[in-house]
Amino acid sequence: MAVNNAILRAQKADGEQYLAQIEKISNSGLLHGAESLCRLLRYLARTAVDHPGVHLKEYQIATEVFGRSSDFDPQMDSMVRVQVGRLPQKLHEYYSSEGMNDPVLVDLPKGSYALALHHRASAPAAKEPVLQPVPARLQERNSRRWTLAVVALSLLLGVAIAIIVFQRMSGNRSAPAEAAENYSPAAFRIFWKPFLSSSEEPWVVFSNASFVGRPETGMRYMDPSRDVRRKTLDHYTGVGEVLAIHELDHVFSVLHRQLRVKRGSLLSLDDVKNNDLIFVGSPAENLTLRDIPNTREFVFQRLTEGQRKNDLAIIPVHRQPGEPKEFHGTPNNLQLTDDYAVVALVRGLNPTRSVLILAGTTTLGTQAAVEYVCRQSLIEQLLLRLSVSPTGDVEPFEAVLHVKVTRGVPIESEVVALRKDIAQQ
Repeated sequence: MAVNNAILRAQKADGEQYLAQIEKISNSGLLHGAESLCRLLRYLARTAVDHPGVHLKEYQIATEVFGRSSDFDPQMDSMVRVQVGRLPQKLHEYYSSEGMNDPVLVDLPKGSYALALHHRASAPAAKEPVLQPVPARLQERNSRRWTLAVVALSLLLGVAIAIIVFQRMSGNRSAPAEAAENYSPAAFRIFWKPFLSSSEEPWVVFSNASFVGRPETGMRYMDPSRDVRRKTLDHYTGVGEVLAIHELDHVFSVLHRQLRVKRGSLLSLDDVKNNDLIFVGSPAENLTLRDIPNTREFVFQRLTEGQRKNDLAIIPVHRQPGEPKEFHGTPNNLQLTDDYAVVALVRGLNPTRSVLILAGTTTLGTQAAVEYVCRQSLIEQLLLRLSVSPTGDVEPFEAVLHVKVTRGVPIESEVVALRKDIAQQ
């Protein structure tokens, strides 16, 4: 607890320094009069400080920063992209002039809405050397030694440059564990610990179901009972899975780890046995999940009767008081406004390996499940409800999320059912 409190105090102090720097930039002569740009900068900074790792969406910025209405369409209104495009240049100009010596650096990477804030690296000042007069009889000998020293230093410099280039090409793979300890949120390190402890990179396995037909004329899911001889396509996946991979990659970069990404149809049982896996997508499309240990408390099933026949739903196996018989979102024939998703940590075929399942009844539910475990504030809330072993490991659990969707964007997720300590039941 003392360690966590120390981390929280340090994070709070950093956050206060970062926000003070944002105010300094906003009040600078360079941004004087640029009210909308300052409002955007403050919003991005507050999000980066309060919710590190969150992937902001254009819709959120448009409605929450620039006051656009709920029917905002990014295809028709490019204001957000224009303002976000201006900000990096303004920051560059600021740090080239007024902020040249500021201790906190602020940047907005190209193609991102996530503001980067960090302290400027400062090297300790070198001590002035004490010069001693050189006797005349030693000058000639020192001259020869100096020549040899220059040659030796040149060789060492070449070796050093080669090492630096190699390290940069190697990326973060050899980054020390201390880096993650110092710069990543504590909640991330606790929740993602099963996927950080191994020397091997965890695998992200995304769904890619089989389709029949062609993109330009229309496709549908393959039906094994009637499409045996038809040509199938297995290289398409949903937009939620695509955005989910981006979210996971960002979080693991914060944790100084890399991921390996593989589509579900190419995963083998040997891969399952030998790796920690993060499945993105439900068993309806991520078919490998049907052949390995999967969720036991909340299972995906297609309904076989009633008005929702053939719709995918999440079924609570051991139904608790107050829980519905099945969790299903908006009917297929209506615009999606509600969805449900599962977040589950289970043991793999090899008990020493961990499997995390992030899956919705639609691709947007899947996106929401991944975003939920990539948002610091939500992970902190979830950890308060889970069991953590004496060694600091999160015990296996399964949870159901209710997801609110607006104009094709998951905007809010809430845990509505939870089973924990599953391995002990």
